[in-house]
Amino acid sequence: GINVWCAAGKGTFGTDELVNRIEVPRLHEVVDHRVLLLPQLGAPGIVAHAVKKRSKFKVEYGPVRAADLQLYLETRQATPEMRRVQFPLQDRLEVVPVEIVHFFFPMLAVGVALYFIAGLTSALAAVAAIFAGTSLFPVLLPWLPTPNFSTEGFLLGLLVALPFAVSIFLQHPDWAWWRQIGQALQFMLAMPAITAYLALNFTGSTTYT
Repeated sequence: GINVWCAAGKGTFGTDELVNRIEVPRLHEVVDHRVLLLPQLGAPGIVAHAVKKRSKFKVEYGPVRAADLQLYLETRQATPEMRRVQFPLQDRLEVVPVEIVHFFFPMLAVGVALYFIAGLTSALAAVAAIFAGTSLFPVLLPWLPTPNFSTEGFLLGLLVALPFAVSIFLQHPDWAWWRQIGQALQFMLAMPAITAYLALNFTGSTTYT
């Protein structure tokens, strides 16, 4: 469903392509009916009346999820639930491994570099910021308070950065106050920025955008 949605949005699954796929195999000679059952999420790319005019096939949109397809074929009616796009915890967790694999080696490289340059705390902070943006964000998505992903990611990053900022005052009580605050601000500014950036990767995977 998501792949069809993206393809329809960028134009690769559209009216021209659909009509072409009807004409190339001469579909009208293969089947007796003149009804095309399309995925609902492909609707943004299809002009149904244009397809009917050019191919003589009527466009009919099936349910959002393939699991509901059998019932839809039996009744030829879609319930409101079949039309509703959901993004429950299970679906949100499915995108987490993809994000982790994608950012694992950059995270490892940054963590190792920071370990030798700035110490263990900075290395852990980088790993925590990336983990928050790729894993915590999709899990907590329904409960984050703002309507846009960048702000939600930034707020989550602030929460994750807070323990690291506090640790500066606990680990280095002998430092001058300006040095403590400066080091703490580095965490409070850098980590939310990373998490906010990574959170934007979920804009094409959710029903919240």
